Amino acid sequence: MSKGFLHHIELYVSDLKKSTDFWGRFLEDLGYHSFQKWENGQSWKLEETYIVFAQVQEPFSDNSYHRKNVGLNHLAFHASSRQHVDDMTQKLTNKGIPILYTKHHPFSGGGNHYAVYFEDPDRIKVELVAPELSK
Repeated sequence: MSKGFLHHIELYVSDLKKSTDFWGRFLEDLGYHSFQKWENGQSWKLEETYIVFAQVQEPFSDNSYHRKNVGLNHLAFHASSRQHVDDMTQKLTNKGIPILYTKHHPFSGGGNHYAVYFEDPDRIKVELVAPELSK
């Protein structure tokens, strides 16, 4: 056990197939592997942390997500390098996934914060962050 590290994250999604197609490719690129799969959900795991995507139940499907409401703003993942961020940016662009904050990309986070920002099918913001360069 790694005290203080996230154990898992569970996200309800509006369309399980769209979300698992989107997230599966991204997470597998980061080294996650498919962990669990059932009729209304799927998860991916990296070491001791896993991420679950579950189909939202019908009575709650009308409540759309927006990152500026109270709750989750975004999920940020470590990239291995700036090249990894660049490669992912190109993959996302090739798949027609819009890059956020293009005016300041890849320094949208300011200073030496090298990252790509984008959204999943439910508009949950995702960030892939390169390690800071040594000074």
